[in-house]
Amino acid sequence: MSDTMQPIDETLDDESLDAVDAEATEAYEEVEEFDPFEDMSDEELDALCDEDDGLAGFGDVEPGFRSGFVALVGRPNAGKSTLLNACYGKKVAITSPVAQTTRRRMRAVVNRPGYQLVFVDTPGIHKPKDGLGSELNKSALFELNDVDVVAFLIDATKPIGRGDAWVAERVKSARSKKVLVLTKADEADPAQVMEQLKAAHELMEYDDEIVTSSVKNFNVDAFIETVAHFLPEGPRWFPEDMGTDASDETLVAEFVREKVLRRTRDEIPHSVGVICDALEQTKKVLRVHATIYVEREGQKGIIIGKGGEMLKRISSLARRDIEKFMGTKVYMETWVKVKENWRDNPNFIRSQGYTEE
Repeated sequence: MSDTMQPIDETLDDESLDAVDAEATEAYEEVEEFDPFEDMSDEELDALCDEDDGLAGFGDVEPGFRSGFVALVGRPNAGKSTLLNACYGKKVAITSPVAQTTRRRMRAVVNRPGYQLVFVDTPGIHKPKDGLGSELNKSALFELNDVDVVAFLIDATKPIGRGDAWVAERVKSARSKKVLVLTKADEADPAQVMEQLKAAHELMEYDDEIVTSSVKNFNVDAFIETVAHFLPEGPRWFPEDMGTDASDETLVAEFVREKVLRRTRDEIPHSVGVICDALEQTKKVLRVHATIYVEREGQKGIIIGKGGEMLKRISSLARRDIEKFMGTKVYMETWVKVKENWRDNPNFIRSQGYTEE
Protein backbone atom coordinates (compact mmCIF):
# COMPACT_ATOMS: atom_id res chain seq x y z
CA MET A 1 0.00 0.00 0.00
CA SER A 2 1.35 3.36 -0.94
CA ASP A 3 1.48 6.48 1.18
CA THR A 4 0.02 9.76 0.02
CA MET A 5 2.09 12.90 0.55
CA GLN A 6 0.37 16.26 0.52
CA PRO A 7 2.83 18.89 1.79
CA ILE A 8 1.13 22.25 2.06
CA ASP A 9 2.97 25.53 1.55
CA GLU A 10 1.25 27.31 4.38
CA THR A 11 2.57 29.37 7.29
CA LEU A 12 0.04 29.52 10.12
CA ASP A 13 -0.53 32.76 11.97
CA ASP A 14 -1.74 33.19 15.54
CA GLU A 15 -5.13 34.70 14.63
CA SER A 16 -7.04 31.47 14.03
CA LEU A 17 -5.68 29.81 17.17
CA ASP A 18 -6.33 32.90 19.30
CA ALA A 19 -9.86 33.17 17.93
CA VAL A 20 -10.66 29.58 18.79
CA ASP A 21 -9.13 29.98 22.25
CA ALA A 22 -11.09 33.17 22.91
CA GLU A 23 -14.32 31.53 21.78
CA ALA A 24 -13.71 28.52 24.02
CA THR A 25 -12.89 30.77 26.98
CA GLU A 26 -16.06 32.82 26.45
CA ALA A 27 -18.18 29.68 26.26
CA TYR A 28 -16.58 28.34 29.42
CA GLU A 29 -17.22 31.54 31.35
CA GLU A 30 -20.91 31.39 30.43
CA VAL A 31 -21.34 28.01 32.11
CA GLU A 32 -22.62 28.32 35.66
CA GLU A 33 -20.45 26.45 38.14
CA PHE A 34 -22.13 23.51 39.89
CA ASP A 35 -20.84 21.87 43.05
CA PRO A 36 -22.76 18.62 43.81
CA PHE A 37 -21.29 18.51 47.33
CA GLU A 38 -22.09 22.11 48.27
CA ASP A 39 -24.92 21.29 50.67
CA MET A 40 -23.23 18.30 52.35
CA SER A 41 -21.80 18.51 55.87
CA ASP A 42 -18.26 17.39 56.74
CA GLU A 43 -19.67 14.23 58.35
CA GLU A 44 -21.64 13.37 55.23
CA LEU A 45 -18.59 13.92 53.03
CA ASP A 46 -16.46 11.69 55.28
CA ALA A 47 -19.11 8.98 55.16
CA LEU A 48 -19.24 9.23 51.38
CA CYS A 49 -15.46 8.81 51.14
CA ASP A 50 -15.50 5.82 53.52
CA GLU A 51 -18.41 4.07 51.84
CA ASP A 52 -16.95 0.97 50.18
CA ASP A 53 -13.72 2.94 49.70
CA GLY A 54 -15.57 5.07 47.16
CA LEU A 55 -13.94 3.30 44.17
CA ALA A 56 -14.95 -0.15 42.98
CA GLY A 57 -12.41 -0.53 40.21
CA PHE A 58 -12.80 -3.01 37.33
CA GLY A 59 -13.85 -6.55 38.14
CA ASP A 60 -13.68 -8.53 41.34
CA VAL A 61 -10.26 -8.93 42.93
CA GLU A 62 -9.09 -11.39 45.54
CA PRO A 63 -8.30 -10.27 49.10
CA GLY A 64 -4.85 -8.75 49.30
CA PHE A 65 -4.87 -7.61 45.66
CA ARG A 66 -2.45 -4.72 45.18
CA SER A 67 -2.53 -1.92 42.64
CA GLY A 68 -0.91 1.43 42.04
CA PHE A 69 1.02 3.84 39.88
CA VAL A 70 4.76 3.95 39.20
CA ALA A 71 6.37 7.03 37.63
CA LEU A 72 9.52 6.59 35.56
CA VAL A 73 11.57 9.76 35.98
CA GLY A 74 15.08 10.87 35.13
CA ARG A 75 17.13 13.02 32.81
CA PRO A 76 16.40 12.98 29.06
CA ASN A 77 17.55 9.73 27.42
CA ALA A 78 17.90 7.85 30.71
CA GLY A 79 15.99 4.93 29.18
CA LYS A 80 12.49 5.58 30.56
CA SER A 81 10.51 4.85 27.39
CA THR A 82 12.59 1.77 26.57
CA LEU A 83 11.98 0.38 30.07
CA LEU A 84 8.25 1.15 29.80
CA ASN A 85 8.04 -0.78 26.52
CA ALA A 86 10.02 -3.67 28.00
CA CYS A 87 7.72 -3.89 31.04
CA TYR A 88 4.61 -3.75 28.89
CA GLY A 89 5.99 -6.18 26.32
CA LYS A 90 4.91 -4.01 23.40
CA LYS A 91 5.82 -0.64 21.98
CA VAL A 92 3.64 2.16 23.35
CA ALA A 93 6.26 4.86 23.96
CA ILE A 94 8.51 6.16 21.20
CA THR A 95 12.29 6.15 21.53
CA SER A 96 15.21 7.83 19.78
CA PRO A 97 18.74 9.05 20.57
CA VAL A 98 17.37 12.61 20.66
CA ALA A 99 16.84 14.26 24.05
CA GLN A 100 13.22 15.18 24.93
CA THR A 101 11.85 12.44 22.68
CA THR A 102 9.10 11.84 25.25
CA ARG A 103 6.77 14.82 25.44
CA ARG A 104 3.46 13.28 26.42
CA ARG A 105 2.81 11.39 29.62
CA MET A 106 2.26 7.76 28.61
CA ARG A 107 0.69 5.08 30.81
CA ALA A 108 1.05 1.34 30.31
CA VAL A 109 -0.86 -1.21 32.37
CA VAL A 110 0.86 -4.41 33.50
CA ASN A 111 -1.34 -7.14 34.98
CA ARG A 112 0.19 -9.93 37.03
CA PRO A 113 -1.35 -12.45 39.44
CA GLY A 114 -2.17 -10.55 42.60
CA TYR A 115 -1.51 -7.02 41.37
CA GLN A 116 -1.91 -4.40 38.67
CA LEU A 117 0.84 -1.87 37.91
CA VAL A 118 0.30 1.32 35.97
CA PHE A 119 3.62 2.63 34.67
CA VAL A 120 3.81 6.32 33.83
CA ASP A 121 6.50 7.39 31.34
CA THR A 122 7.31 11.06 31.90
CA PRO A 123 9.30 13.57 29.83
CA GLY A 124 12.94 13.85 30.85
CA ILE A 125 13.35 16.40 33.64
CA HIS A 126 15.75 19.17 32.64
CA LYS A 127 16.37 22.89 32.99
CA PRO A 128 13.95 24.34 30.43
CA LYS A 129 15.04 26.67 27.64
CA ASP A 130 11.61 27.53 26.23
CA GLY A 131 7.87 27.31 26.94
CA LEU A 132 7.69 23.73 25.71
CA GLY A 133 10.51 22.70 28.04
CA SER A 134 8.69 24.28 30.97
CA GLU A 135 5.51 22.38 30.16
CA LEU A 136 7.42 19.09 29.85
CA ASN A 137 8.95 19.65 33.28
CA LYS A 138 5.54 20.44 34.77
CA SER A 139 4.17 17.23 33.29
CA ALA A 140 7.00 15.15 34.78
CA LEU A 141 7.05 16.84 38.20
CA PHE A 142 3.24 16.65 38.41
CA GLU A 143 3.52 12.87 38.72
CA LEU A 144 5.95 12.74 41.64
CA ASN A 145 3.39 13.17 44.41
CA ASP A 146 0.55 11.52 42.50
CA VAL A 147 2.01 7.99 42.33
CA ASP A 148 2.83 5.20 44.77
CA VAL A 149 6.40 4.64 43.58
CA VAL A 150 8.94 6.87 41.83
CA ALA A 151 11.53 4.95 39.82
CA PHE A 152 14.53 7.25 39.41
CA LEU A 153 16.40 6.13 36.28
CA ILE A 154 20.11 6.85 35.89
CA ASP A 155 22.15 5.90 32.82
CA ALA A 156 24.95 3.49 33.79
CA THR A 157 27.17 4.73 30.94
CA LYS A 158 27.22 8.47 31.68
CA PRO A 159 28.89 10.18 34.66
CA ILE A 160 26.42 11.50 37.20
CA GLY A 161 26.46 15.28 37.10
CA ARG A 162 24.58 18.42 38.00
CA GLY A 163 21.61 17.41 35.86
CA ASP A 164 21.08 14.22 37.86
CA ALA A 165 21.51 16.16 41.10
CA TRP A 166 18.91 18.68 39.92
CA VAL A 167 16.43 15.86 39.26
CA ALA A 168 17.31 14.11 42.54
CA GLU A 169 16.42 17.24 44.54
CA ARG A 170 12.92 17.11 43.10
CA VAL A 171 12.53 13.35 43.50
CA LYS A 172 13.79 13.56 47.09
CA SER A 173 10.86 15.74 48.16
CA ALA A 174 8.23 13.34 46.81
CA ARG A 175 6.09 11.46 49.31
CA SER A 176 6.22 8.30 47.17
CA LYS A 177 8.49 5.30 47.66
CA LYS A 178 11.71 5.71 45.71
CA VAL A 179 13.55 3.05 43.71
CA LEU A 180 16.91 3.64 42.05
CA VAL A 181 17.08 2.07 38.58
CA LEU A 182 20.46 1.94 36.89
CA THR A 183 19.75 1.49 33.17
CA LYS A 184 21.75 0.38 30.11
CA ALA A 185 23.84 -2.04 32.16
CA ASP A 186 24.65 -3.99 28.98
CA GLU A 187 26.74 -1.03 27.80
CA ALA A 188 28.75 -0.66 31.03
CA ASP A 189 31.37 -2.88 32.65
CA PRO A 190 30.92 -4.12 36.27
CA ALA A 191 33.34 -1.54 37.69
CA GLN A 192 31.46 1.27 35.98
CA VAL A 193 28.15 -0.03 37.34
CA MET A 194 29.51 -0.09 40.90
CA GLU A 195 30.84 3.46 40.56
CA GLN A 196 27.47 4.67 39.28
CA LEU A 197 25.63 3.03 42.15
CA LYS A 198 27.96 4.66 44.64
CA ALA A 199 27.55 8.09 43.02
CA ALA A 200 23.76 7.67 42.86
CA HIS A 201 23.59 6.99 46.61
CA GLU A 202 25.42 10.25 47.24
CA LEU A 203 22.50 12.09 45.65
CA MET A 204 19.76 10.76 47.95
CA GLU A 205 18.42 7.75 49.85
CA TYR A 206 16.29 5.07 48.20
CA ASP A 207 13.85 2.43 49.41
CA ASP A 208 15.36 -0.09 46.98
CA GLU A 209 17.61 -0.32 43.93
CA ILE A 210 18.08 -2.47 40.84
CA VAL A 211 20.37 -2.66 37.79
CA THR A 212 18.66 -3.25 34.43
CA SER A 213 19.06 -3.52 30.68
CA SER A 214 15.81 -3.12 28.80
CA VAL A 215 17.41 -3.98 25.44
CA LYS A 216 18.73 -7.31 26.79
CA ASN A 217 15.63 -7.83 28.97
CA PHE A 218 17.95 -8.08 31.98
CA ASN A 219 16.16 -7.70 35.32
CA VAL A 220 13.00 -6.28 33.70
CA ASP A 221 10.76 -8.80 35.49
CA ALA A 222 12.78 -8.27 38.66
CA PHE A 223 12.17 -4.52 38.36
CA ILE A 224 8.43 -5.13 38.05
CA GLU A 225 8.48 -7.30 41.17
CA THR A 226 10.58 -4.72 43.03
CA VAL A 227 8.16 -1.85 42.50
CA ALA A 228 5.12 -4.10 42.96
CA HIS A 229 6.36 -4.81 46.49
CA PHE A 230 5.55 -1.21 47.43
CA LEU A 231 2.01 -1.17 46.02
CA PRO A 232 -0.87 -0.70 48.47
CA GLU A 233 -3.91 -2.94 48.48
CA GLY A 234 -6.51 -1.57 46.10
CA PRO A 235 -8.85 -2.16 43.18
CA ARG A 236 -8.00 -2.91 39.59
CA TRP A 237 -7.75 0.63 38.21
CA PHE A 238 -7.98 -0.39 34.55
CA PRO A 239 -9.71 -3.29 32.78
CA GLU A 240 -7.46 -6.31 32.27
CA ASP A 241 -7.65 -5.97 28.50
CA MET A 242 -6.64 -2.29 28.51
CA GLY A 243 -2.94 -1.76 27.83
CA THR A 244 -2.62 2.02 27.70
CA ASP A 245 -4.74 5.09 28.39
CA ALA A 246 -3.29 6.96 25.41
CA SER A 247 -5.78 7.67 22.62
CA ASP A 248 -5.27 6.25 19.14
CA GLU A 249 -4.69 9.80 17.88
CA THR A 250 -1.94 10.37 20.44
CA LEU A 251 -0.17 7.12 19.55
CA VAL A 252 -0.36 7.87 15.83
CA ALA A 253 1.11 11.36 16.33
CA GLU A 254 3.93 9.91 18.45
CA PHE A 255 4.77 7.20 15.92
CA VAL A 256 5.06 9.83 13.19
CA ARG A 257 7.19 12.12 15.36
CA GLU A 258 9.53 9.27 16.23
CA LYS A 259 10.23 8.67 12.54
CA VAL A 260 10.93 12.37 12.01
CA LEU A 261 13.41 12.33 14.90
CA ARG A 262 15.15 9.21 13.68
CA ARG A 263 15.40 10.38 10.05
CA THR A 264 16.49 13.98 10.72
CA ARG A 265 18.54 13.47 13.92
CA ASP A 266 20.32 16.73 14.83
CA GLU A 267 18.84 18.89 12.07
CA ILE A 268 15.41 19.81 13.49
CA PRO A 269 14.29 17.47 16.32
CA HIS A 270 13.22 19.96 18.99
CA SER A 271 11.30 22.08 16.49
CA VAL A 272 9.01 19.23 15.44
CA GLY A 273 5.49 18.61 16.68
CA VAL A 274 2.87 16.28 15.24
CA ILE A 275 -0.91 16.27 15.45
CA CYS A 276 -3.15 13.44 14.24
CA ASP A 277 -5.97 15.39 12.63
CA ALA A 278 -8.30 12.46 11.97
CA LEU A 279 -8.67 8.69 11.89
CA GLU A 280 -11.22 7.25 9.48
CA GLN A 281 -11.92 3.51 9.65
CA THR A 282 -13.33 2.03 6.46
CA LYS A 283 -14.15 -1.60 5.68
CA LYS A 284 -10.67 -2.31 4.36
CA VAL A 285 -8.32 0.33 5.71
CA LEU A 286 -7.71 2.91 8.44
CA ARG A 287 -7.16 6.34 6.88
CA VAL A 288 -4.74 8.46 8.92
CA HIS A 289 -4.47 12.24 8.51
CA ALA A 290 -1.45 13.73 10.29
CA THR A 291 0.28 17.12 10.26
CA ILE A 292 3.94 17.69 11.06
CA TYR A 293 4.68 21.18 12.43
CA VAL A 294 8.03 22.94 12.26
CA GLU A 295 9.17 26.48 13.05
CA ARG A 296 10.93 27.53 9.83
CA GLU A 297 10.54 27.08 6.08
CA GLY A 298 14.01 25.55 5.87
CA GLN A 299 13.00 22.84 8.33
CA LYS A 300 9.93 22.13 6.27
CA GLY A 301 12.11 21.57 3.23
CA ILE A 302 14.29 19.10 5.13
CA ILE A 303 11.31 17.00 6.19
CA ILE A 304 9.76 16.98 2.73
CA GLY A 305 13.09 16.21 1.09
CA LYS A 306 14.04 16.18 -2.55
CA GLY A 307 11.01 15.26 -4.59
CA GLY A 308 9.13 14.48 -1.36
CA GLU A 309 11.30 11.43 -0.68
CA MET A 310 11.99 12.17 3.00
CA LEU A 311 8.31 12.71 3.83
CA LYS A 312 7.41 9.56 1.93
CA ARG A 313 9.96 7.56 3.93
CA ILE A 314 8.76 9.02 7.25
CA SER A 315 5.15 8.19 6.39
CA SER A 316 6.01 4.67 5.28
CA LEU A 317 7.94 3.87 8.47
CA ALA A 318 5.22 5.35 10.68
CA ARG A 319 2.57 3.39 8.79
CA ARG A 320 4.30 0.10 9.64
CA ASP A 321 4.24 0.86 13.38
CA ILE A 322 0.62 2.01 13.24
CA GLU A 323 -0.43 -1.12 11.35
CA LYS A 324 1.34 -3.34 13.86
CA PHE A 325 -0.24 -1.58 16.84
CA MET A 326 -3.75 -1.18 15.38
CA GLY A 327 -3.87 -4.56 13.67
CA THR A 328 -5.22 -3.18 10.41
CA LYS A 329 -4.05 -1.82 7.06
CA VAL A 330 -3.30 1.89 7.13
CA TYR A 331 -3.38 4.60 4.46
CA MET A 332 -1.33 7.68 5.39
CA GLU A 333 -1.91 11.29 4.42
CA THR A 334 0.83 13.48 5.87
CA TRP A 335 1.22 17.25 5.68
CA VAL A 336 4.02 19.59 6.76
CA LYS A 337 3.20 23.09 8.02
CA VAL A 338 5.18 25.98 9.49
CA LYS A 339 4.18 27.47 12.84
CA GLU A 340 6.84 30.01 13.81
CA ASN A 341 8.11 29.80 17.41
CA TRP A 342 5.39 27.33 18.37
CA ARG A 343 7.46 26.08 21.34
CA ASP A 344 6.82 29.42 23.08
CA ASN A 345 3.12 29.54 22.18
CA PRO A 346 1.07 28.23 25.15
CA ASN A 347 -2.09 27.76 23.06
CA PHE A 348 -0.29 25.70 20.47
CA ILE A 349 1.56 23.66 23.11
CA ARG A 350 -1.80 22.77 24.68
CA SER A 351 -3.21 21.83 21.29
CA GLN A 352 -0.51 19.18 20.99
CA GLY A 353 -1.19 17.77 24.45
CA TYR A 354 2.18 18.73 25.94
CA THR A 355 0.83 19.74 29.35
CA GLU A 356 0.38 18.08 32.73
CA GLU A 357 -3.38 17.86 32.34
